[in-house]
Amino acid sequence: MGQSDAGRLTIYVDGAARGNPGPAAIGVAIEDEKGNTAVSVSSYIGRATNNQAEYRALMVGLEEAARLKARHIDIKSDSELLVRQLQGSYKVRHDNLKPLFQQAKQLLTDFKSFTITHIPRNQNSAADALANEALDAHLHG
Repeated sequence: MGQSDAGRLTIYVDGAARGNPGPAAIGVAIEDEKGNTAVSVSSYIGRATNNQAEYRALMVGLEEAARLKARHIDIKSDSELLVRQLQGSYKVRHDNLKPLFQQAKQLLTDFKSFTITHIPRNQNSAADALANEALDAHLHG
């Protein structure tokens, strides 16, 4: 494994919207195998639903992991809908999520393997804080 190959990364993603839809933001925290933060993203994304924000956070996380040359990724999200849709146990019914779902599936093909796990909100505090930080900065900035 070369120096630029990140191997396995854990990606924590969260989306936040005030109102549904409403002003929205994403938070992404990527950790290396030792648990050190490799990347963190806190970004306002404009008007979106909470589920759209969750998908947008995932896509940014996948793009960052690909940029870091990760081969294996473990995705953690407190969005049961996002996790179950990507695992294939929930259908993507809303037209506003279908293109985001397709983009996420396409981005996942960049990796040798991936897992996606639903975690309780209290285990997703870094990504949650990043999303809310961007939202608060935009709304109260």
